[in-house]
Amino acid sequence: MAYKTPDQIAVAAVASGIKKAHLPIPKMLVGGFLAGAYIAFAGLLAVDVTAGLDPAIWGGVTTLLTGAVFSMGLVLVIVAGSELLTGNMALVPIALLSRKVSLGLLARNWTFVLLGNLVGALFVAYLLAVQTGVIGPEGSPSFTRLAAIATTKAVTEDDATIFLRAIGCNWLVCLGVWMALAAEDVAGKVLAIFFPITAFVALGFDHVVANMFFLPAAQWAGVPGIGWGNIVGNWVFAALGNAVGGGVFVALAYWFLYLKGTEHSGRDTAPAAAPAASDGAGTAGAPRH
Repeated sequence: MAYKTPDQIAVAAVASGIKKAHLPIPKMLVGGFLAGAYIAFAGLLAVDVTAGLDPAIWGGVTTLLTGAVFSMGLVLVIVAGSELLTGNMALVPIALLSRKVSLGLLARNWTFVLLGNLVGALFVAYLLAVQTGVIGPEGSPSFTRLAAIATTKAVTEDDATIFLRAIGCNWLVCLGVWMALAAEDVAGKVLAIFFPITAFVALGFDHVVANMFFLPAAQWAGVPGIGWGNIVGNWVFAALGNAVGGGVFVALAYWFLYLKGTEHSGRDTAPAAAPAASDGAGTAGAPRH
């Protein structure tokens, strides 16, 4: 099975970050909408599959199964192609550190991808989770499972806990993205994604885009004690922690290990890079998210 070595992954990550930074805004929004919906589909599936499993009986198997099923979201993002904020929190910063894109381009990418992710996640949460009845009425197994997840994230966790859990989350998510870059076939990408995503969910870490699904879905389903103030507060600290997890522990760390001081760390903005990115295509053999 062909694969990239870590130094080759770093070069591919920079190329992917350049293309993402130069995407037209409409493509960022549409790609972001799709990624937000894909993560929400995975969240909805995880709730439905684990509904009714009594933690007193199943213990950690419940969260392990939740994570295993939730990994579908990043598989869809990478294999089908879309724009996910949390992955871009590593790929665009490593291009910035390599002086291939500007801070303004990074801010532009994160802003419009975030907006697209939010709309996609809310679309699935309201129309396809609550209005379809997949999340049943109060007292149903799916309602109870969603309530347990959302209450922990929106009510039980304080801001510092959310921030720290979000660092751990996106460190693992971006490692999944990073390793998926190494694979040259779909099976390799799926396998690279599966274990880090399963781990972050099983550990109870916070992913801002996933929480764009879980928390509004809980609010619209009528879970008591969850208001929009709780929801937005979680999103803010989850986003900040995710940015640190992806930007520092993946982008900065691997830029330092494999790109700093090499030919790939210069101030070469490569004018040809922008037209190559304008078609929305990802780097050859690289995930587009």
